[in-house]
Amino acid sequence: MLDAVREFLTRLHSPEGLQQLLGDAGPWVAALVAAIVFAETGLLIGFFLPGDSLLLTAGVVLAKSASVNPWGAAAAITAAAVIGDQLGFWLGRKAGHAVFSRPDGRFIKRKHFEEAHAYYVKNGPWAIVLARFVPVLRTFVPFMAGVAEMPYRAFVLWNILGGCLWVWLLLGIGYALGASPWVKHLHHILLLVVLVSALPLIIGLAKRFLRRKDA
Repeated sequence: MLDAVREFLTRLHSPEGLQQLLGDAGPWVAALVAAIVFAETGLLIGFFLPGDSLLLTAGVVLAKSASVNPWGAAAAITAAAVIGDQLGFWLGRKAGHAVFSRPDGRFIKRKHFEEAHAYYVKNGPWAIVLARFVPVLRTFVPFMAGVAEMPYRAFVLWNILGGCLWVWLLLGIGYALGASPWVKHLHHILLLVVLVSALPLIIGLAKRFLRRKDA
């Protein structure tokens, strides 16, 4: 069982493995992508899942599939992204400010909450949208919005906006890529997407390192 889980996660984080995994899913590709998106956005333990590269690859696979309606797939995946953030928000509302005093877990560290809280405070409601495009933050920012007791109606509106932009933009790019000669460069494009997605985190870590060095 553990070997199967390990192999699944390895394929998720490999450009070739991810494309093969989604291709093998056949008519269930939308359900598989929706489940992974929900886990990444709604379950704190899912922060390591590859949302951006997953959606881009899913678009490529949908462009080549004759058995899956791309519009229906996009709607299902969008719903999973929105519902996932809703779950994260309610978990944060239930947990409250106690998360800042909890000890580090094996996978989830207190720094995850602190970084997401700082991002939310800096960007306000736009953090719900912008965090969709940043790994780790897209998992923890909705949670911190709940901790900060963001008005629920406002959260719902920003959540829907962010979910639609994130899913439809990346799926659309992947779909266009799948129908073009550029698809042969998918491996390099996925690596570029991962790098660009990680830039905000890299910049944040660099700034923190410089501040500590100056102190």
